[in-house]
Amino acid sequence: MHPNNPHAPTIHMNYRYFEIDNDDGTAKLWWFGGGSDLTPSYLYEEDAVHFHQTIKDACDKHDPNYYPKFKKWCDDYFFLKHRGEARGVGGIFFDDLSEKPAEEIFAFVKQCGNSFLPSYVPLIKRRKDTVFTEKEKEWQQLRRGRYVEFNLIWDRGTKFGLQTPGSRIESIFVSLPLTARWEYMHTPKKGSREEKLLEVLKNPRDWA
Repeated sequence: MHPNNPHAPTIHMNYRYFEIDNDDGTAKLWWFGGGSDLTPSYLYEEDAVHFHQTIKDACDKHDPNYYPKFKKWCDDYFFLKHRGEARGVGGIFFDDLSEKPAEEIFAFVKQCGNSFLPSYVPLIKRRKDTVFTEKEKEWQQLRRGRYVEFNLIWDRGTKFGLQTPGSRIESIFVSLPLTARWEYMHTPKKGSREEKLLEVLKNPRDWA
């Protein structure tokens, strides 16, 4: 979801289950994957704290090791190596999760899914009516350019989808923002809110 207001953060959430069957229909391989991460154009630290704490609370109900492990996985995965910066302020991400009974992991994934609205809706309510300038809108478009770069260059799901015979191309690209922007050698002003966001993206924090 890519809100119109540059003060309202972009959100991504996806939880999934994969299964490969034997010829007789029994499961040969199965695993869970997914996660949720927050991508603001302007940093509101209280929003990042709320988002991460809500997700951590969901994780802690099932395994206290989940949040720190999956938070780091998210920071490492949603990272634009060619830019040296994260896509956003993170969240959790995991894949190939199958080391516990399937019903236990399914309960965890459902808990994460149910935490999505409480983690995000309050942020939208806080920011959706904030007055913004054309300059702030331009910065949002530059940040969305980074989102496009990650999805097209680094995201495994995009690559997997495009390599799948008969794939629906528009469905693969529908997570991208409708508009984005690039400017040659753009650098935020020193001490600006834009620079503050970049500092966090280059040096991920522990929010919860």
